[in-house]
Amino acid sequence: MSPPFSEYEKRVRDHALLASTAFLIIIPLGVLVPRYLRTFTNKWWRLHALLNLLIAAPLVYAAWGMAASARNISHAPIAHHQRVGYAILSLYTAQVLLGPFIHFIRIPFLPIAHRPLQNYFHAVLGLTILAMAGYQIHYGLYTEWELMTGNVHPVKQSLKHAWLALLIVSSASEPAVSHDQFVLLDILVPVCDRVGALASPVQTGARSQGGAR
Repeated sequence: MSPPFSEYEKRVRDHALLASTAFLIIIPLGVLVPRYLRTFTNKWWRLHALLNLLIAAPLVYAAWGMAASARNISHAPIAHHQRVGYAILSLYTAQVLLGPFIHFIRIPFLPIAHRPLQNYFHAVLGLTILAMAGYQIHYGLYTEWELMTGNVHPVKQSLKHAWLALLIVSSASEPAVSHDQFVLLDILVPVCDRVGALASPVQTGARSQGGAR
């Protein structure tokens, strides 16, 4: 019989649940709203804002809070997973702040396909965030948990399968999203892995600290 979860493991588990719900379920739904509803109503942005801001934002920032509290327990130095997490959080915050500006303020110059240039920037930034989040959740499930906890309680295969299923469903529900998101993953994964290789000596030293709690 395995020992009960430590306080550190509980907080990391809650962090993963909150972040996965936000980035694999709520935000992808918000991304699809403009694509499918703009044809029928010009009020689609209300549901888009509801999903990506009012519902997703509390989950995203609560996940960040859980991660910060877990790090306070482990006293582990900032390493690869944390750096990517801060990058995603920064991009998400910028996206949320830019959203109202992009929707309500129309810049007349450089239109592409009858839409302002900022609309395309908003879309590309959103897809970049989703691609980075998909990589980050994968890294957390397959690498970070074992590295920081000693893998006393291994991640269940069902959770890894759920990550893959949600990533495929959220991408394949819209062909353009699917193609662009996986192209971005192809670009981002080698970059993030390179950063991870540089950070691995630091994380190896922190393993015993996280696993001991």
